[in-house]
Amino acid sequence: MTQIFNFSAGPAVLPKEVLAQARDEMMDWHGSGMSVMEMSHRGKEFMGIAAGAEADLRELLAIPQNYKVLFLQGGAHSQFSMVPMNLLRGNKSADYLDTGIWAKKAIDEASRYCQVNIAGSSKDKNYTYAPSQDALKLNQDAAYFHFTSNETIGGVEMFWTPVTGDVPVVCDMSSHILSRPIDVKQYGIIYAGAQKNIGPAGLTIVIVRDDLIGETIAGTPTMFDYKVHADHESMYNTPATYGIYIAGLVFKWLKSKGGLPAMEKINIEKSTLLYDYLDASDFYHSPIAVENRSRMNIPFTLKEASLDEAFLKQAQQNGLLQLKGHKLVGGMRASIYNAMPIEGVQALIAFMKSFAQANA
Repeated sequence: MTQIFNFSAGPAVLPKEVLAQARDEMMDWHGSGMSVMEMSHRGKEFMGIAAGAEADLRELLAIPQNYKVLFLQGGAHSQFSMVPMNLLRGNKSADYLDTGIWAKKAIDEASRYCQVNIAGSSKDKNYTYAPSQDALKLNQDAAYFHFTSNETIGGVEMFWTPVTGDVPVVCDMSSHILSRPIDVKQYGIIYAGAQKNIGPAGLTIVIVRDDLIGETIAGTPTMFDYKVHADHESMYNTPATYGIYIAGLVFKWLKSKGGLPAMEKINIEKSTLLYDYLDASDFYHSPIAVENRSRMNIPFTLKEASLDEAFLKQAQQNGLLQLKGHKLVGGMRASIYNAMPIEGVQALIAFMKSFAQANA
């Protein structure tokens, strides 16, 4: 059978070791006689799984004790509403950085609750870069500053954290969390959908500073109140139990590989391989500014768009799956998250070379 490499942007590739362990534990978790999917979320077995997952995530990201870790549902889309509902606190405006499609979705949703100040935008160059600190127009009276640190669709990543004074920084890290070390103390809230670099779809992780919990706007649904989830240790309702279990296995896998510094090293190596080939080729093109090229999601175009379908068909025949770019931007996109081995990138480049030679 042809070796399969899955370049999907999400739900995305998971470590083979994690999938193998989940397979082995599917029918009977550690002699309990139950699958994790069958366990009560309030039983000692699952409570132990959840506590272990949180402890390992705290260790990986060096999360300070004055931050809560919440295992929620609803994806990043729910956080687009939960953030203003929990952080406005009587303020009427918030600052947002406009760097692409996901940032725009967050902006549109926040506009339902407050005045949104666009503190910076890269719309002028079709979202192919991220604004610099010097370009930001900050409002010191803003309730918070929100940015999307990696645009999954556009392939733009920010490798720095905006400085905003006393205004809390909120970040959607869905598509690069755990790919490199970060300083959690620089943020008020970090949130991420799990389906890209953590685990299966259905789980959302929120890391929120204690002082930002407990004062929601009028009419906030109970399920959208961070304090409710914090007070109940993410067990106010039935959480995404199997998602938390798989996430916990991924966290242990990351620790076994040397943690986030080791992940960053291999992610730099993988992405550099592909970008170097794109830059050396006159058949393929990377549209993203060099300083903002994502290590996780790499969009590229072919010299002739008429060759796109043939490229995708032949790539699939060679075991290279899910390379079609998002429908809003077209072209191709290779998502190379933590679980993508370097052999996958090498196989993609080898195919790209042969396709280019055959269609020059």
